[in-house]
Amino acid sequence: MENVTGYVHSIESAGTLDGPGIRRILFLQGCPLSCLYCHNPDARPFKQGRKTDAFSELREIARNREYFKRTGGGFTISGGEPLSQPDFVKAIFDGCKRMGIHTALDTSGFTGHKADDELLSYTDLVLLDIKHIRPSAYKELTGVKLQPTLDFAKRLADMKKPVWLRYVLVPGFTDDLDDLAELANFVKTLGNVERVEVLPYHKMGEYKWDCLGIENKLADTPEPTKDEVELAVDSFRKAGLAVLS
Repeated sequence: MENVTGYVHSIESAGTLDGPGIRRILFLQGCPLSCLYCHNPDARPFKQGRKTDAFSELREIARNREYFKRTGGGFTISGGEPLSQPDFVKAIFDGCKRMGIHTALDTSGFTGHKADDELLSYTDLVLLDIKHIRPSAYKELTGVKLQPTLDFAKRLADMKKPVWLRYVLVPGFTDDLDDLAELANFVKTLGNVERVEVLPYHKMGEYKWDCLGIENKLADTPEPTKDEVELAVDSFRKAGLAVLS
């Protein structure tokens, strides 16, 4: 196994929201998207953050491998966009599988073409964030095209790779019921999505936009109400999908 260097934004040692069980989560630096609701805009620039290497990170993961196994947890790589550093991800996931540790990849799917079959063979679960189903709205939200994400979703389906779909609910941007129904129907056709997570938009990262001097176009956008979240959840459930909110 090759020792590869990478750039890390931050680490969570006992996360419970990014895959099953209790997990160590490595947030990588660098992202090609410019999401309007990004809560870590400081993770966008490439080759910033802390430089490290796969062996160093695997040593830290190994300290808790028995705990991960006992509790049904594991290791998740998130971002930023982790597939902006595919060789680094592959090296760490390779090491995790050698130790018998569950692996999860949290990705927008936009750079899914950078994940070769070997990397995906080391990946037990993909947390796939499809931010909108309409190309024009997706471009407005992220600054990039939707199609690469849909292509990656179909590729994962062909591989029968387990997927948890993530969808951020932003009032006025991602809450249209017709759009939600269209996305739900697309997801249903894939056949490998184990569950959908509806994630309400929140304002906890707004201060970072101010600190970085970046215009926050959602400054006046409210967080969704409980009723709005339930309507979104129902859209996915009507398609026969399991939903967590």
